[in-house]
Amino acid sequence: MERLNAWNTYDLPMQDACMEFAKDYMNFLDEGKTERECVDFFVAEAEKNGYMELGRAIAENKQLKAGDCVYSVWMNKSMVLFRIGEKPFEEGINILGAHIDSPRLDVKQNPLYEDGGIAYLDTHYYGGIKKYQYVTLPLAIHGVVVKKTGETIIVNIGEEEDDPVFFISDLLPHLAQDQMKKNAATFIDGEALDLVIGNKPVTIDADTKPVKKGDSAEKAEDKEEKKAGKEGVTKALLRILKDEFGIEEEDFISAELEIVPAGNARDAGFDRSMVLAYGQDDRVCAYPSFRAQMEVTDIARTSCTLLVDKEEIGSVGATGMQSRFFENALAEVMQLCGQYSEIAMRRTLANSAMLSSDVSAAFDPSYAAAFEKKNACLMGGGMVFNKFTGSRGKSGSNDANAEYIGALRKVMDDDEVIYQTAELGKVDLGGGGTIAYILALYGMNVIDSGVPVLSMHAPWEATSKADIYEAFRGYKAFLRKMDFRNA
Repeated sequence: MERLNAWNTYDLPMQDACMEFAKDYMNFLDEGKTERECVDFFVAEAEKNGYMELGRAIAENKQLKAGDCVYSVWMNKSMVLFRIGEKPFEEGINILGAHIDSPRLDVKQNPLYEDGGIAYLDTHYYGGIKKYQYVTLPLAIHGVVVKKTGETIIVNIGEEEDDPVFFISDLLPHLAQDQMKKNAATFIDGEALDLVIGNKPVTIDADTKPVKKGDSAEKAEDKEEKKAGKEGVTKALLRILKDEFGIEEEDFISAELEIVPAGNARDAGFDRSMVLAYGQDDRVCAYPSFRAQMEVTDIARTSCTLLVDKEEIGSVGATGMQSRFFENALAEVMQLCGQYSEIAMRRTLANSAMLSSDVSAAFDPSYAAAFEKKNACLMGGGMVFNKFTGSRGKSGSNDANAEYIGALRKVMDDDEVIYQTAELGKVDLGGGGTIAYILALYGMNVIDSGVPVLSMHAPWEATSKADIYEAFRGYKAFLRKMDFRNA
């Protein structure tokens, strides 16, 4: 089949629109390196666009009608947005669903220790990473610390020019003969991914002279005892944490601190045609989904955008797609529209159509043996539809039916959206999953769709600006025109 390169279809105004959209997207990536930060960004933008918080609408007993917009946030890490359409809910709604968590390192609950004059934070990796990719990079700390009083301290260190950064050390090649004999999965141990955070024992008492070479042990010990009780790098860092952030060591117990690559999203390539950034799986689909939700106002069916947590570890937990927060929010919205009953909600879900907006693996000529090229997605080839995901024999996959795909083809072609179809690598090599199968449990039509990504799950991932823009255009067409129900 013929494959188009989206860039070849753009006139100069389209190229400019594509580049401008990518600029906005990159600004979002810089603001949203964690799921909490993404939610904060989306809430602020939604309220600018006239969206009302669902809890407030319930408290005011607001009667929702066509054109009204509401959103709901769950535990500060997932959210859902609705724009009420003209048609009854029972005829189905159009849903875009993406996840806003990304692979990273998380700080453990008892993390702080010192060894060899170096202070560390102990970490536990989150999601599927190649551990060796995280050593020797400049890293930042993002997250929250919640104190016993309920006070929340927001942490964001390593992104500003004058901020310190952090790192994980690696063994020098001269001493790495044994390390280099191991395979890539094991030569960096998970317990070795500990963050270097300091090296200096701070002298508090200016009148106390520093310990010098040649001092007797007794003299050195006497000087150390006079240093305002400071006995090492760890205690010095605890003083910094307390003075600068109001954080005590025991506050790590109720902290959520994420270690992510430091630095902003960057244009990539001499032609600036690509984006190189952390966290594009799956924020490269979340942002276009959100923008489509904001911009498409002329709808018949209610539009809904889901932005969820925990996909990288199985969509589990209260903020993952397997929880009931979406179902509960939908019930509340239907109630405010005067359309709720248990059977009406079940019919709504079964008659809905969804794009599970998640990334796909772009064909990489450097690793061509991992792909079956004619069924791989290409950078610049437009948004991607994955009929199925799963592993090897489609295990664990949602497999979209032909009737639904036929309807999608018409929607996309009518709006001249450039799209392609793909599988995730060769059949026997592995595979992956998304949130698609979870929504399909309601009986609705679901297909995976998104953006091709190079170096997926690496600290820095690459995407084509044209693919991002076509995803945005495709999501808008879907919200505006899709009207497909189960037979």
